[in-house]
Amino acid sequence: MGFFTGRVSFLRFAVQGDAPRAFGDEHLDKLREHAAGKQAVAAADGVEAGWAAGKSVLDVAFDLEKNVVNDCLTFDLRVDSEKLPGDLLKAYYEADLAALARENPSGLASAKQKKEAKESARERLEHEARDGRYKKRKCSQVLWDRFSNEVLFGATSSSLADRLSHLFGSTFGAGLELVTAGRRAELLAAQLGLTGSADAPSGFVAGAGDEVAWVPGGGPPDFLGNEFLLWLWFLTDRDADSVQLADGSEVTLMPARTLTLQCPRGVTGTGTLASDGPTRLPEARRAAQAGKLPRKMGLTLVRHDQQYELTLHAETLAVGSCKMPDLPEDVTNARAKLDERASQLRELVETLDLMYGRFLAVRLSADWAGELERVRRWLTHTDRQAA
Repeated sequence: MGFFTGRVSFLRFAVQGDAPRAFGDEHLDKLREHAAGKQAVAAADGVEAGWAAGKSVLDVAFDLEKNVVNDCLTFDLRVDSEKLPGDLLKAYYEADLAALARENPSGLASAKQKKEAKESARERLEHEARDGRYKKRKCSQVLWDRFSNEVLFGATSSSLADRLSHLFGSTFGAGLELVTAGRRAELLAAQLGLTGSADAPSGFVAGAGDEVAWVPGGGPPDFLGNEFLLWLWFLTDRDADSVQLADGSEVTLMPARTLTLQCPRGVTGTGTLASDGPTRLPEARRAAQAGKLPRKMGLTLVRHDQQYELTLHAETLAVGSCKMPDLPEDVTNARAKLDERASQLRELVETLDLMYGRFLAVRLSADWAGELERVRRWLTHTDRQAA
C-alpha cells in the first residue's frame, strides 16, 4: 500500500469519538459492507465511492494480516467514475448523421436529424459502458492510527476528502474532522497549556494588513501555518538549523527544493521557486520583504537519526511527497518492515507536531512581540545574519 512503499503524501483527520481498543474482525466486516462495487455510495454527479483492500483497485478481500499493521487499520478509498470517450462519441455521431442524411436531396442534415444522431450516438456509447469498459477507478490510501485516533489520507483534493468523510461516517458511525493549521493550533495549545490567542495575522512588513486572502474570517486561524513556515525560514536563515523540542529531543531542519509564496492581500500574485536552497535565493527574500507569505515549503528534517524529505503545506499542514527514512538493515522480515514503516510515520507526525508546538509556544505567549520584532529586522536587512 502507498503508506508502506515509496513516498507518502497525506492530510490528517481527527476521528470523532473514542479510539478503538483494538482493530479486529468487526472493523473489517464494516469495510466489507461498504466495499467498492458492492454497496458503493453514489454522489449526485454519478461518482461512486467504496473501500478497497489495498493490493489493487479490484482488491476487496479484507483480512487482519493485510489490513491491520502495528495498531493501524489500513485500506483504500476507491472512487469510480464513468468517463465516456469524447472522440468515440464524435465518431458515432458523424457516422449516424451521415446515415440519416444520405437520402436528403440537399445532401445536408436537418436540425432534427442532427438531434437524432446525437441521441443515438450517446445511447450507443452508454450501452457499451454498461460492462465497465469506460469506468475509471482511482484509489487513495487511508491509515487509521488507533494510538492517536487520527486518519492519514493519501490525497489532498477537497472533493476526495469530502467523499472520505461521508463514507467513513456511514461505515464506522464516526465523523472525521480535517485538522488544519488553525485547528491543530487549538488542540496543541490545550495540550501545552498555552493561553494566548492569535486573533489576527502578524504584520511582518509595513502595510501588510491584518488579513490573509486565502483564510476566511470566523474560522480556525489557519494563517498560523503561513507564519510557522516564515518563522522556520527566519530560524534557518540565521544559521539556527537545529530546534530544541518540548520532549528534550532536537530536530535539524533545512528548507530545500521548493518554496511557494503569495501576497496575503491577493494583489501581487503567487511565485514558486525551485532550488536546493530556495529560501537563500535573492528573489525569495525580496518576495518576503514585499509581504508575501509562504504557502508551501520543502523541508529536510532529521530527528532521532531519521531523515525525512517533504513538502509542507501551510494552511492544512498537509505533507507532500515525503521521502521516508531507509529501513534498518536488520529489519528483513516482511511483516517487521510494515511495522517499522508504521512507526516511522508516527515519528514523522510527532516531529511535525513538536515543531509546530515549539512555534506556538512563542506565538501564543508574551514573547511573541519580541520575536516578531526580530523577524521584522531580519526582513528589512539585506544581510541574512542581521536580526
